[in-house]
Amino acid sequence: MKQQRYYSLDVFRGATVALMILVNNPGSWGHIFSPLGHASWHGCTPTDLVFPFFLFAVGNAMSFVMPKLALGTESDFWKKVIKRTLLIFAIGLFLNWSPFIKWSEGVLVFKTWENIRILGVLQRIALCYFFASVIVYYGKSRMALFIGMMILIGYWILNILLGAPGHPYSLSGFFGNSIDQAILGVSHIYKGEGVPFDPEGLVSMFPAIVQVILGFLVGEYIQAKGKNFEMLSHLLLTGVILVLAGWIWDFSFPINKKIWTSSYVLYTTGLAMIALGMFIYLLEFKEGKGKWSHFFDVFGKNPLFIFVLSGFLPRVLALLRWVDHTDEKGQPIYTSALPWFYEHICKNINSDLRVGSFIYALCFITFMFSLAYLLDKKKIYIKV
Repeated sequence: MKQQRYYSLDVFRGATVALMILVNNPGSWGHIFSPLGHASWHGCTPTDLVFPFFLFAVGNAMSFVMPKLALGTESDFWKKVIKRTLLIFAIGLFLNWSPFIKWSEGVLVFKTWENIRILGVLQRIALCYFFASVIVYYGKSRMALFIGMMILIGYWILNILLGAPGHPYSLSGFFGNSIDQAILGVSHIYKGEGVPFDPEGLVSMFPAIVQVILGFLVGEYIQAKGKNFEMLSHLLLTGVILVLAGWIWDFSFPINKKIWTSSYVLYTTGLAMIALGMFIYLLEFKEGKGKWSHFFDVFGKNPLFIFVLSGFLPRVLALLRWVDHTDEKGQPIYTSALPWFYEHICKNINSDLRVGSFIYALCFITFMFSLAYLLDKKKIYIKV
């Protein structure tokens, strides 16, 4: 049977990529509107929805590919999944290490492996895709759902048993941090929290795998039921139930992106289902296609390539620097293209520095859209 095409799924995936780029590229991290920043620890902002939404979209895409893989041999499945996993992981590692050189005391030096972060967003996508694919391929839908639920419950229990007594869900009390440090090494772990702690660590990856599994199950259900109001109503109702379940679980296992709690998985998956349901209603039922949907659809055509480019380009441009001014001691202060654009143009637009920072992010996403649009116009689709 021929699979139905869901334009809404493409738009949903593109929207998550566009938002990931937007929130990752403010003019100044010190001046952002609160919805565009992550929760400091417990809680969930709109920005905290972007990554789980993308993992959910990865699962949606899997639901279209897995039936084809099931028709092939077991060897074909492993070759495809391992190749894709290694490629995405390697691209993520490349992005962390890029552009391989940096300015140090006025000269360009090579970045050594010793302090390169091993994990990151793309690495988590790769690992979650791998494990979710294996679980779905061998366990099928019902077993995959059961395994997913066991992972979420088991992760909760491990946090209680192995976490610091009295504060197992805190930055210092999270049991996974010591495991990540032992496996990866302190020098290869993210330190943006002020201490070695990786929000895309190995331990917190396991509940994130469930996000992909649930995305797969939703995609499979949408295809099986077809484009009708029964499917849409069930999708929206289940989304509401998961949001409520996440809220309730939050009382004992707080919603937290940085340690990717089980309550966070249910809560964000429920919101993803509701958002996807709205896209389906507007685009499949009401045929509300327009410039807004085309904007996101373009990002969805080359999602990983555009995301990688959005991280790689600023780093390369930062190597091309010049003296902007001198400080009080007469020492040169260097700048490069993007910082200069923010400091001398965007920052001066409004006295509220958050406005200029946001305008910079809008300019950056517009530029990335123009590149994505050109690729789509020339029908160049870079698959990973």
